[in-house]
Amino acid sequence: MKPKVTMIAWNQNDNYVVTAVNNHLLKVWNSSTGQLLHDLVGHADEVFVLETHPFDSRIMLSAGHDGNIFIWDITKGTKTKHYFNMIEGQGHGAVFDCKFSPDGQHFACTDSHGHLLIFGFGCSRPYEKIPDQMFFHTDYRPLIRDSNNYVLDEQTQQAPHLMPPPFLVDVDGNPHPTKYQRLVPGRENCADEHLIPQLGYVATSDGEVVEQVIGQQTVDQDEQGLEPSILDGMIRQLQLQQDLRTGADQESASSGPQNGEGTPRRG
Repeated sequence: MKPKVTMIAWNQNDNYVVTAVNNHLLKVWNSSTGQLLHDLVGHADEVFVLETHPFDSRIMLSAGHDGNIFIWDITKGTKTKHYFNMIEGQGHGAVFDCKFSPDGQHFACTDSHGHLLIFGFGCSRPYEKIPDQMFFHTDYRPLIRDSNNYVLDEQTQQAPHLMPPPFLVDVDGNPHPTKYQRLVPGRENCADEHLIPQLGYVATSDGEVVEQVIGQQTVDQDEQGLEPSILDGMIRQLQLQQDLRTGADQESASSGPQNGEGTPRRG
């Protein structure tokens, strides 16, 4: 195998350079002389994450597709801490990115399974107010392109960034309770009836009746011409209200002074 460098990072004071090689080794070099100082052994797959500590020049963090996260003392060439990202029932999750906090007391990683991993000192209680699984219900909605090649949401025909705030759901698409929905910016003051999950019963293709959150209808339901979901209806209604407000603002602006003496005020 021909060696290839996959990632490179300088330490905090620029005295050392660390390179990740596709033979799974990390190499520590003297940045002034180019001398190889240490081979860091521990990874079992390619490494694409190298992060230096924000103020401790000895510390370097590495993470890779093998699910391993290491904290190294690069001056000694030793391993200080190790974490393996094992996911129950799914094997390990490759670690794709990692960053230290400015104070150096915490770091956060993201993996191939959509997890955000937060490491640090102290108590984890502040993080317990949010659910384990958080997705927006629009994350996997189909997109289309218009005649100008701009991207639009297929259902509302709106640019995704102009759509109303989405709902928070779990990995299966089930909406979270009201207290979590209000964590979404723009939904802090929504009425309860717009945030409470709706349950219903649907028949699968083999005739089995299962409980399902209304709003997560399947392709089969679309083909059978069943009623649109409650969630989709809410999104359509919110989009309509937003369009009406935008139209009213534009009409107000166009009816304002035309001689440049002033600008119309929004209601």
